[in-house]
Amino acid sequence: MSKKAVILAGGKGTRLKPYTAVLPKPLMPVGEYPILEVLIRQLKHFGVTDITLAVNHQAELIRAFFNDGSRLGVDISYSLETKPLSTMGPLSMIDDLPEDFLVMNGDILSDINFKDLLTYHREKEAIFTIAASKREASIDYGVLKVVNEVLVGFEEKPSLHYEVSMGIYAVNKKILNYIPKDTAFGFNHLMDKLLSLDIPVNVFSFDGKWLDIGRADDYMQAIDEFEQNEALYLYE
Repeated sequence: MSKKAVILAGGKGTRLKPYTAVLPKPLMPVGEYPILEVLIRQLKHFGVTDITLAVNHQAELIRAFFNDGSRLGVDISYSLETKPLSTMGPLSMIDDLPEDFLVMNGDILSDINFKDLLTYHREKEAIFTIAASKREASIDYGVLKVVNEVLVGFEEKPSLHYEVSMGIYAVNKKILNYIPKDTAFGFNHLMDKLLSLDIPVNVFSFDGKWLDIGRADDYMQAIDEFEQNEALYLYE
């Protein structure tokens, strides 16, 4: 198990306003803990003790809360952006990355097994592995299939099924060859580049719990879910 993880904690949390008017998104509480602390405690449980927090917005508050990580039994360092670098750009600023490591958003509530994810990634000899969750989207309208202005099919209020990125990744350091330095470069940019170059990206399908607390609805659900099932998320 790799002992290294990079947690992306620099976002402004605009989708979560007004909750983030005072606190940065990674410090938003679920139960008695900030969501970022829950994530760090989970990583420690799986043996990940070397953690870099990529910070920008309200970085001083995050640093003041976690310091060097000794309170949680981990070693926390900080990579401070001087300008927004989106989701993948911050990796270009971190020099001490091992062969394989974990990368994740700092606003996720999940019961994923990080060891299983990294094991899968290594077995596939992957350069980039996306943890994916199944989602269902309901369409509240009757959907028409039209060809040459003629109705050829109809479905009443269908449900569509997707696999979506959880914002959790297992990464090989070769990925740095595809991420420009000092440039805003998102997950979508990286996926477009890898696909255009026919470089395989692996997907680790996960059937457990996952909530993105950057969305207000998910945040409210995460508070309830954590209070009802704290032992599912905190293993100590």
